[in-house]
Amino acid sequence: MANDSRFGRLARLGGLTTKVTSGWIGQRVRSAFADEEGRRKLEERFHLESAAQMVETLGRLKGAAMKVGQSISLAAQHLDLPEDARALLNKLQSQGEPVPFERIRATVERELEGTLEAKFKSFDPHPLGTASLAQAHVAFLHDGSEVVVKVLHDGVDDALDTDLMALRGLLATGRALGRDKDELEGVFAEVRERLSEELDYLHEARNLHEFHRAFGADPDLRIPRHHPAYCTERVIVLDRLPGKPMTVFLQTATPEARQRAGLALARLFLDGAFRHRLLHADPHPGNFLFEEDGRVGLLDFGCVKRFDRFWIGHYARAVKAALIGDRAMLFQAVRDLGAWRGESEKGGDIIWDFCHSIIDPLQHGPHTLGTDDTAVEKVQAVVKRMWAVPEVVGPPDIVFLHRTLGGLYTMASQLKVTEDWPKMVMPYVDHAISEMR
Repeated sequence: MANDSRFGRLARLGGLTTKVTSGWIGQRVRSAFADEEGRRKLEERFHLESAAQMVETLGRLKGAAMKVGQSISLAAQHLDLPEDARALLNKLQSQGEPVPFERIRATVERELEGTLEAKFKSFDPHPLGTASLAQAHVAFLHDGSEVVVKVLHDGVDDALDTDLMALRGLLATGRALGRDKDELEGVFAEVRERLSEELDYLHEARNLHEFHRAFGADPDLRIPRHHPAYCTERVIVLDRLPGKPMTVFLQTATPEARQRAGLALARLFLDGAFRHRLLHADPHPGNFLFEEDGRVGLLDFGCVKRFDRFWIGHYARAVKAALIGDRAMLFQAVRDLGAWRGESEKGGDIIWDFCHSIIDPLQHGPHTLGTDDTAVEKVQAVVKRMWAVPEVVGPPDIVFLHRTLGGLYTMASQLKVTEDWPKMVMPYVDHAISEMR
């Protein structure tokens, strides 16, 4: 990161924007002269080439560029993309070149004002993991506590503005699809604010305190304890949680353990959004550990989204209206959210269809997530139509709400969790609605 100049990063990211935009225009021109099968093949080729370009460029860069790339790869699971393109984008979830231990040592000793030997009983020089913003190492404190030491990459904060400036260009290509400039600017500001918070580990320590208050009594969730004497803006030390990555857990998990874990993830979203107005908004599978009995451990509290009680109350009214089939109530709630800036019948129909593409499979008693192969395709089809209706917009607050919902839904679907979802959801949305009064 420190050796990657601002100009070099901007050139790479600017080049990525140009390639993707030019590819999209070229694909549209060629499609105009092709039959239906030819258009399908051209579209698949465009998605595959764009995915390869994103992986090549974003995979080399840490910081905001890599973080946004991971968000793209997570979203790709719910987009109408060829399987090969999705597989390419998934590489962004695991890529990350380790930072040499000498640099980690220098950062930790500078931040904690002492040698590793003075501060820790032992410190593993081999990284536990390297992510877009930080690297983690296992260590033991002198009192015997096993901990994880997260160290922010050198220069990542300096590169933030450069990365966001160039990535703004990727968002701007949305204007070619008829999206409003103010909508895209709002999304950009929201992403910028969350990423800026992730670069301050004292802010993450405050987030941890709030999550302990909100979820500390939940027997199915584990929140790590942080050690304030070892925390600075660039270094944070947390208790190491037990558990396995989701892919390993799924290999041997019993149905009961899967069910317990899936319901814990559902409560994490519902309690967080509608009761505490506080979301763990980085639903990357690597940020969760699963114990044999189904308990779930949460990692990485840098990206946390908070909500105003009135905004989340309007969102809860929209959810309730969709569940009970009240079209007028839904439309008013969506307007209050700032998500519908028009009155057209077309806009109303697309909003109604979008909500019901999500809710209809859940409406008829207990439903097992991940068993309806057409559920995601139906949502994708409506989203495609929604892009052509500029009066239906995405308000900034919805960005990380739906990012979290989508990520947790994906994991719960892999767990094959079963529940009467409307019955589970309704008390939460009623609570959020009552908080507006």
